[in-house]
Amino acid sequence: MSMALALLFGCLAVWGRSELVGAAPISRSLSGTFMARVLSVEERPAQEQRRFVVAMREPATGRAIMARVTVPNRFGALHAHSGSQSQVGPGALIRFRGRLVPPASPLIPGGYDFAQAAWFAGLSATGSVLAPIEVLNAGTGGDLLAAWREDLSGHIQSKLPSGSAGIAVALVTGDMGGISQQDGQAMRDAGLAHLLSISGLHVSAVIGAVYFLALRLLALSPALALRCRLPILAAGLGAITGIAYTLLTGSQVPTVRSCVGSLLVLTALAMGREALSVRLLATGAFVVMLLWPESLAGPSFQMSFAAVLALIVVANAGPVKRWMAPREESIVMRLLRDIVLTLVTGIAIEAVLMPIGLYHFHRAGVYGAMANIVAIPLTTFIIMPLVAGGLLLDIAGLGAPVWWLADWAIAFLLDLAHGTAGLPGAVRLFPTMGTGHFLLFVAGGLWFALWRGRVRFLGLVPAIAGALGLALLTPPDILVAGDGHYVGVVVDGGRNLALLRESKSDYAMDNFLEVVGQRNAPLSLPRRPEARCNADFCAVSLDRGGRTWRVLIARSDAYVPVPALLRACSQVDIVIADRGLPGSCHPHWLRIDRPMLKLTGGLTVDLSGQTVQTVAQEQGGHGWWRP
Repeated sequence: MSMALALLFGCLAVWGRSELVGAAPISRSLSGTFMARVLSVEERPAQEQRRFVVAMREPATGRAIMARVTVPNRFGALHAHSGSQSQVGPGALIRFRGRLVPPASPLIPGGYDFAQAAWFAGLSATGSVLAPIEVLNAGTGGDLLAAWREDLSGHIQSKLPSGSAGIAVALVTGDMGGISQQDGQAMRDAGLAHLLSISGLHVSAVIGAVYFLALRLLALSPALALRCRLPILAAGLGAITGIAYTLLTGSQVPTVRSCVGSLLVLTALAMGREALSVRLLATGAFVVMLLWPESLAGPSFQMSFAAVLALIVVANAGPVKRWMAPREESIVMRLLRDIVLTLVTGIAIEAVLMPIGLYHFHRAGVYGAMANIVAIPLTTFIIMPLVAGGLLLDIAGLGAPVWWLADWAIAFLLDLAHGTAGLPGAVRLFPTMGTGHFLLFVAGGLWFALWRGRVRFLGLVPAIAGALGLALLTPPDILVAGDGHYVGVVVDGGRNLALLRESKSDYAMDNFLEVVGQRNAPLSLPRRPEARCNADFCAVSLDRGGRTWRVLIARSDAYVPVPALLRACSQVDIVIADRGLPGSCHPHWLRIDRPMLKLTGGLTVDLSGQTVQTVAQEQGGHGWWRP
């Protein structure tokens, strides 16, 4: 009965959250001149652009909406009356010429679902500015914390070179717009991307440092030490610092989630209870899912809680407790034990996070555990204190030597990331993982973590089954984007992807390569031996599942005589077109045209299993999906 009530309450929480914050997308793409009020500004110096979140009216309906627009730096803001350069900040009333589109659903099954993220962020449109912005009213007030974050970011950028400044700003304010694409990709490939997102590591480091220093400094006063419980005072100071750091970094969901977990740890320390326990983690997860139930389906929630759960399991394991038990030994031996424990913990966390990363991102860093042994202490005990010290000493104008050290430490971190990412086989790519394989991993991992004794090893059975399923994954044979314009065929035994048209969109090409688990540049399908093409169609022959499949793909929108088209349809197994086909076009198995894609979205085809996976099957009846 209690489980049924908990399930019912959880469903109500999800429904209520969706109804409260969900924002329906605009009905169609819009181009023109718009008037809007700026709500927030995100600087992205590495991309030479800014992002505005604005409030405006949808022209067709007059509905109040929020939109996110990208503003290239070359389009400076001009005051509408004086014609002088004007700074755009939160609260400003602006007029801009641009293009707005509904938030994009996945291009193909397994792709990133920005429409879902935009729904829960309250965004109804995204777009870009195409001309200089006119500032009608500079506005007053605005978000003081946002202004403070912007000032801090500008100050740090003035003290460090661009590469180091991007990392330092991310650690202080959570703004990753200053990190170049090359550095960001290297950090991801090296398994160090978690260092850039303000989450458990950063919040716990800040709170832990304040707790430790407060406890030691307060103990210097005999009056306080004899009359007060110092752990309670230190926990209170740590809690205030953690909340302030969370507000400073923008109160993003991962940061708030980490702050909640850290506050629970401080509460346990103040009460003299065990700081790391499964009950504590369950309490934090309950609070997060109550406030942000949609985060359960996201990689951030899954990775952070899985990492903490792995840490708890390792810390409470009998062999680990015996390994770290106090004993008479030299400092060198104690340090060696700490290093071994760090390595074991890193390997355990990487093993837990790898299937989650593969499910969401289709890639995993192989050497992440080794790189984190150096990167985590470097970031926690050297880089963050140096950046904080530089900011404090700059009050008296004495921070220059500290900033020089911080630059050296961050440069070392980036060299470590690039060096690790450049090692042979540093990154493994996999095709899209089925939800069934992922759930086997999750079920096995939870069983192993929550049970005690030998019965916990039964959880290895579904986990190993999920691993075997992962090893046997094969990419789909045919990929068709939602508009039918981009079509990809997997060739050479799954080693390469051939595209019908050369993609002018990095987004489209990256999505196709990610889903099939490939890093090689796409090939040209018309130049492949499997294809025979003219100006209007490509006929492709694919040997799959013990038979030859014949696929006809339209290349142009030129008129084709209906009798010739119907004759071609009757001779192939699959027809694909980015336009509507006559109802009398009957291939042997599947017809994919514009009317079908409007209902299904993008799709993938597995010829051996004769199955079709569509975006619509992943979406259900949620508000952010409009067939």
